[in-house]
Amino acid sequence: MAARPVVLWGLLGAALALGQAGCMALVLDAALAPGGIGSLWPLGGFAALAVMRTLAAVAADHAAFAAGATGRRRLRSEAMARLLHAAPQALRDVHTGELITIVIDRIEALDGLFARWLPASVLAVAGPVLVLAVVAWVDPVAALVLVAAGCAVPLGMVVAGIGAGAAARSQFHAMARLQARFLDRVRGIATIVAHGAAEREAVALGSAADELRWRTMRVLRVAFLSGSCLDVAMVAAIVILAVRYGAAWSAGALAVGPALFVLLAVSEFFAPLRAFALAYQDRLHATAAADALASLPEDPPAPPAREVRSVSAQGVSVVFDNVSLTWDAARGKALDGLSFRVPSGETLVLAGPSGAGKSSVLEILLGFARPDAGRVTINGADIADLVPASLSRLTAWVGQRPVLFAGTIRDNILFARPEASDDEIARAARAARMEEFAADLPLGLETLVGEGGYGLSGGQAQRVAVARAFLKDAPLLLLDEPTAHLDPATEADLLDSLRRLLAGRTVILASHAAAAHLFSGRRLDLRNGRTDVERGVA
Repeated sequence: MAARPVVLWGLLGAALALGQAGCMALVLDAALAPGGIGSLWPLGGFAALAVMRTLAAVAADHAAFAAGATGRRRLRSEAMARLLHAAPQALRDVHTGELITIVIDRIEALDGLFARWLPASVLAVAGPVLVLAVVAWVDPVAALVLVAAGCAVPLGMVVAGIGAGAAARSQFHAMARLQARFLDRVRGIATIVAHGAAEREAVALGSAADELRWRTMRVLRVAFLSGSCLDVAMVAAIVILAVRYGAAWSAGALAVGPALFVLLAVSEFFAPLRAFALAYQDRLHATAAADALASLPEDPPAPPAREVRSVSAQGVSVVFDNVSLTWDAARGKALDGLSFRVPSGETLVLAGPSGAGKSSVLEILLGFARPDAGRVTINGADIADLVPASLSRLTAWVGQRPVLFAGTIRDNILFARPEASDDEIARAARAARMEEFAADLPLGLETLVGEGGYGLSGGQAQRVAVARAFLKDAPLLLLDEPTAHLDPATEADLLDSLRRLLAGRTVILASHAAAAHLFSGRRLDLRNGRTDVERGVA
């Protein structure tokens, strides 16, 4: 639907071009006739049609841009929705640089599919048919010559297109490798410099850039071959018609005006095919980009036979009943028949070594994963039946490395509840004890931080995450190693804020056994996804 205006403007341009060819044929016919040029109206008609054709081309370009922007906007929204709904484990084997390439570069590569390929594929048929109808009315034999020459073009494009498709896919792979390598090296620039490996890594990046340049030039070489097929077909048609009309001229049986019109119309016959040949490269790029988009995780399917519901947010109890979960069959079960109960207002500390299943429990409660077997309930309602917005409203989360976005500290706190007032934000910041470092910042909570919290220390960034949890004020609090990677002094300071945050809430906290004693509540030791020991923690 979005490409329809482009097609209509393109057909209008082809009709105007035929009108120009007719006017020019009349002018040349009159100039070759005895007595020279007669009436000047064909010249005026040619100029008027040229202006109209230019306006039609401008309108077609605007329509093509709008079609491309609409298509890319829709695809980028769908891609971001799939990434935001995907469980973190589903993306664990995908490099961040590759995801950036997919969401930005590869979707941009699909612009030509909507703006040029789809309209050109229709015009490649409708445009030549329009020209053929007019040429056949003037000279049926010339129309047959154009049909024969036009049929040779797709054959040559198919042969060149096979190689272009492979070249485009290899170019995208080279681009993804270069971006992933560059992002890794930028993140680890301090380590590279400390080990004196800057020159070696610069050479390696240069080699990756050279590979991308070589593969890009290969795509262009194959594209030129595709265009050459069309040029050869057009030249052949012109030569055949010129020889035929030359023989008729010698025999004195040639009407100059119709012959000139047909020769001028040959270029208009091949113009839509030329646009199609150029757009064919866009299709090949789009095919390679679509393969990458198809690799993104699918949205989790909604339960087909269950009624979606919500639960009360006043006090939350959590029950795991014989729950099993497998991320990767080759690595075994992450959870294997796990059962426990957390009454409303109590704290459960999940302890155990890495890989014991602590994070898997939290990801199920966050809605990032669904059990393969067993049942998880919140206030008696199966978590699979909950409205996503209801589950989000019930839960707050503080992880090991809080994600901060480029913007002010205030905006990062407000991310938890965008409708919160200034007083609520201030109270959340005080509860997280942020005033201790915010007072030293140039603009306090309005101070700008970079992507990933650049400009804040680890402890300061963690306080922003705790302030988010205070602001959200959810009855179910999930903590994933909140004091990891902090020095003892910062850890003790943060624990004081966390203990106030835990008050009156149902809390499930994942922590290594060595740090479990820092939190009071019932402790559940996990090993290999199963309950190992359950006991109280003072």
